[in-house]
Amino acid sequence: MKKTRITLAVLAGTCTMPLLAHAQSSVTLFGLVDSGVTYVSNQSGSHNVKMDDGVNGPNLWGMRGAEDLGGGTKAIFELVDQFQLDNGAFMTNSSLFSRTSYVGLTNDRTGKLTMGNQYDFMTDSLYFGNDDPAELSGHFYDFRAGPFTKLDLPNNPTGAFDWDRMAGERVANSVKYTSPVYAGFSAGAMYGFGGVAGSVGAGNSTSFGLNYAAGSFGANAAYTNIKTYTSGSPQVSVRNWGVGAHYRFGALVTNALFTTVHNSANGGGVYEGSVGAHYNFTPALSVGASYMYMKGNAVVDNNHAHQLAGIVDYALSKRTSVYALAVYQRANAGANAQINGMNGTDDASSSPTQAVARIGIHTRF
Repeated sequence: MKKTRITLAVLAGTCTMPLLAHAQSSVTLFGLVDSGVTYVSNQSGSHNVKMDDGVNGPNLWGMRGAEDLGGGTKAIFELVDQFQLDNGAFMTNSSLFSRTSYVGLTNDRTGKLTMGNQYDFMTDSLYFGNDDPAELSGHFYDFRAGPFTKLDLPNNPTGAFDWDRMAGERVANSVKYTSPVYAGFSAGAMYGFGGVAGSVGAGNSTSFGLNYAAGSFGANAAYTNIKTYTSGSPQVSVRNWGVGAHYRFGALVTNALFTTVHNSANGGGVYEGSVGAHYNFTPALSVGASYMYMKGNAVVDNNHAHQLAGIVDYALSKRTSVYALAVYQRANAGANAQINGMNGTDDASSSPTQAVARIGIHTRF
């Protein structure tokens, strides 16, 4: 990604800081912007054509900074805002820099320690580890949703939106450590403070990741447990775990993913398995495709769904591309299909099938 860099000159030799060394500091401004037109085959019984943004990557604007402290140690920070491109508004229930905001220290020999509002290891290890077939095909529309609204996950727009947290869910008030890489292996751990007086364990969160990379091959595993505490009600625990792998054969990239979710409030659970591939015909033209199967337990009526996704992408430059993508979901008889991103109360299909087709433009800076 081409980024605009602003180098901050270190003031030296002034009367206020006469003894400072010439430490190197930098701030990087960056962003992603995506918009396009989407056709939905069945949205509460009718088709719909709409402008939609943040599909082939979220709309982000942010900054990262680093200061060399010497001895291989750097102070780092990141502040990122996610916004709605088509009207310029913040995301629902969000504010400036609510996508991620953290500060910490990093060292190649001892690892990285950060504090703030940041991704857990379902995102860090599995998604950023290049194991999610959705990133090779339908992107945001191809993340996990499906006919599982009875999962009833806390603070979730549909009860099952992005139920395995791979679209970039965050943990607030968290401390995260990621180890250096040893012989291809690295690991990480996160703790999110619940902030409930009198109970350290109420409302807290934990997450762990294990990663391996060697040449063209990589494999990752992650676990996350998010607790939701409401005074006067039993604490709810939502547990996710997953494993994934990827391999590159020259211009062909393949990956596979398995993830699960369990809601302690009602016993609801779902798992999914998916595979994907992406091929570059030329440096500019590429195609991707994926297949996913999702299956729920008795709490969600034993519903299941098959999902197919594909994309054709043409790069106009190193930063900007135009694309066409499609996602098709077929659920079991009696269930209502619901593709990720169809998040309104009336966005699910009135039948076991739902399809979306989209043309769009995506740019990075």
